[in-house]
Amino acid sequence: MSSEIRVRFAPSPTGYLHIGGARTALFNWLFVRHHGGKLVLRIEDTDIKRNTEEAAVAIYEGLEWLGLNWDEGPHIGGNFGPYFQSQRTQIYERYLKKLQDGGHIFEDQGALRFRSPREHVVVNDLVCGKIDFDLTNPGTHPDMTIRRPDGSWIFHFVNVIDDIEMKISHVIRGEDHLSNTPKHVEIFRALGVEPPNYAHIPLILNRDGSKMSKRDEGAAVATYIEQGYAPEAVRNYLCLLGWSPKDNREKIDIDEVVKLFELEKINRRNAAFDLDKCFWLNGQYIAQMSLERFIELARPFLEKAKIDISDEKYLREVLAIVKEKIKLFKDVPEWTSYFFTEKYEFDSESVKKVFGKPEAAARLKALRAEFAKIDKWGLQTLESTLKSLAQSLGCKTGDLVHPARVAVSGRSVGPSLYHMLDVMGKERVLKRFDRIMTQLGGK
Repeated sequence: MSSEIRVRFAPSPTGYLHIGGARTALFNWLFVRHHGGKLVLRIEDTDIKRNTEEAAVAIYEGLEWLGLNWDEGPHIGGNFGPYFQSQRTQIYERYLKKLQDGGHIFEDQGALRFRSPREHVVVNDLVCGKIDFDLTNPGTHPDMTIRRPDGSWIFHFVNVIDDIEMKISHVIRGEDHLSNTPKHVEIFRALGVEPPNYAHIPLILNRDGSKMSKRDEGAAVATYIEQGYAPEAVRNYLCLLGWSPKDNREKIDIDEVVKLFELEKINRRNAAFDLDKCFWLNGQYIAQMSLERFIELARPFLEKAKIDISDEKYLREVLAIVKEKIKLFKDVPEWTSYFFTEKYEFDSESVKKVFGKPEAAARLKALRAEFAKIDKWGLQTLESTLKSLAQSLGCKTGDLVHPARVAVSGRSVGPSLYHMLDVMGKERVLKRFDRIMTQLGGK
């Protein structure tokens, strides 16, 4: 075992990055950041038929999106590569020969099997505690295959060899791998190598107690990226799936989690996944994040929607007034598109509801005339002008607010009207009033 803290996240590129895998990567990342160690990203791509480059890219993108940087591995390199198992065949052959020379391997119908020493294996797991595995019965513990007849390697063997070669000190993985651990320990012992420390973290279950599958809602990290969750919110939520700061806080900064994180404090009970809680936490993060961060996360969604956001000052002003309305960043284009184009569409129901009243068009025309007189366009002036006109017309402020909102945005809901008018500016607002009045035949 290495004296340096070295851990690895070793996904298979056979599908998207699952939320359970992301949580495993996160706990490995937290552990090494707490102790000042190294995180290795190792791609276990021995399943040639199911591996895809798209899946590998999804893994990289998911980890990067969550802010889980690795210290060695793809795109970075390191002293213990290659970091793809498909490129490590010569290394595996060398260790296979060691086992063969030691009498630990026998052939069985073209496959190579590891001869179990038939003993008890005691694992002192840092999360699960001391576990005694009885491997003496060949009926329940048959000699495991380490290489198939077609020459392909079995997970158990290459996993151990890579951990040896990469000097892994701690193996932090899901509890579903706990039953594999005694098999791995047998191989370590046969090679005369001290096994790493093991920590098997609880599974993530659905709220009904069923095991979370790839088909379940919220299972794929890519979904959170596409929906426009804040990465820091999802990462925060994943921290709480099996760990807590012990003071009932739910929103906690990642730097503080790094300071507090210890494997021994991981909860033994399986974690219940609650997408509603993740969504709520995301809303908390968006509400409290800086405008600069909000703009950074909103920009890709606006660009994808082909909205012209070249005017940085205007973009900042627009996003500042819609920020409190946003729960997911995918909704930003819907909330803001009309700010950036004069070709915005009118919601027919909103037009019918607001301008179905016979006085509405005339009131908007009067408001347009008052707005045209304003020299210093601003929030207070806009509000006082509208309220003063409402008083002189003998109507409610809403009787002017609603037509004005539909006129400048095409819809009946949105941010504060006065903030909208202020940001859009006098010229744009008056043109939009003219447009709808022309459509209504009121000019």
